[in-house]
Order: sequence, then C-alpha cells, then structure tokens
Amino acid sequence: MKHQKPRDEENRGKNNGSNSIKMNNNNNMKKKKRLGGGGLSLEAFANAKTKGDFYNPSLIKKQKEFYKNAKHVKKYKKLLKQQSQQHDISPAIRSVEDENETEDGSRMGMNKQNKKNPGVPSLKEMYDKKHEKKEKERIEMQAVLQAKKEEREKAEARRKAAREKMFKKTRAGQPVMKYRIEHLLETIQNSTKN
Repeated sequence: MKHQKPRDEENRGKNNGSNSIKMNNNNNMKKKKRLGGGGLSLEAFANAKTKGDFYNPSLIKKQKEFYKNAKHVKKYKKLLKQQSQQHDISPAIRSVEDENETEDGSRMGMNKQNKKNPGVPSLKEMYDKKHEKKEKERIEMQAVLQAKKEEREKAEARRKAAREKMFKKTRAGQPVMKYRIEHLLETIQNSTKN
C-alpha cells in the first residue's frame, strides 16, 4: 500500500478529465509542428512513386537523338522532293533544253542534274563517317590499353626481380645484405637526381 494515490488526487483527475484531453491534443499538435507536420496520407504515399517528374539523363539523350534523326530524315525527304521536282520538268523547259543540245547529242542540262548537291550529305555518308570515327576511337583505345598493360607487366617484372633479390638467404638463413644495400644505394641516387 505504499504506492497508493491520495483520494484527493484521484478526484482531481476525474474532475479535470476534459482538461487532460485538451492538454494531450495540444501536446500532439506541438509534436506535429516540431516534427514537420502529420506526414503523408496513405494515398499520397502510394502515388508519390508513380510521378514521372524526375531528371533522367538517358531519356534526355534519347530525345535529343530522336529529334536529331528526325531533322536528318526531314532534310532527306526535302532533298528527294527537290530531286523529283527536277525530274518532272515542265514541257516548256524541255523544249529549251532540246535547243541547247550540243553537237554530239548530249544535253548540257543533264550534267547539272546528275551532280549531287554538295551542301547536303546523304544519310549513308553520315553513317559511314560516324562508323569510321567510332572505329578509330576504338582502335586508339585498344592501343592505349595495350600500352598500359605492357607497362604494368614490365613494372611487375622489375618488382618481382627486386623482391627475389631482397629475400635471398644465406645457407644459415640470414638475409643477403648485398642486394639490400644496392637497393638502398639506388633509391638514394634516384632521390638526389630528382
């Protein structure tokens, strides 16, 4: 019976029941404000991951490439349209060209049509150039990697030889000091040169 509350404290709790609920609500509100609000609702939490408003560099790169290709296709179609218009020359112009025939019977105007427009490269040429560029880059990268690999192998061989010399032992099991002293001498000479 040591821990019993006095009767007046029990009565005080019954009388002030509504006040204690208000205080609890106030405390809860203060906690929410302090912690940054009530948090996300279940629906908001579920829909938070479905939004697509995020930065994705790979998508941006694909879009740029798509628009670039679309531009090339548009230029190509425009060029085809121009060429087809040149082939469908009106009869009045054809009669003028007939008058311009040379002695050997060839037309001068046809030479102009057969020449390609130097300002607009074809898609195949662009593809070939891009492919050649990638191939050159790949070959250069392989050469660099091969050189690094050879350098690494040489350095490893030098270290292995030095390690073998450093760990040589006499018959009695003592280290051979000759190689260790040579190594120290080399390091001192290299440090004085630099």
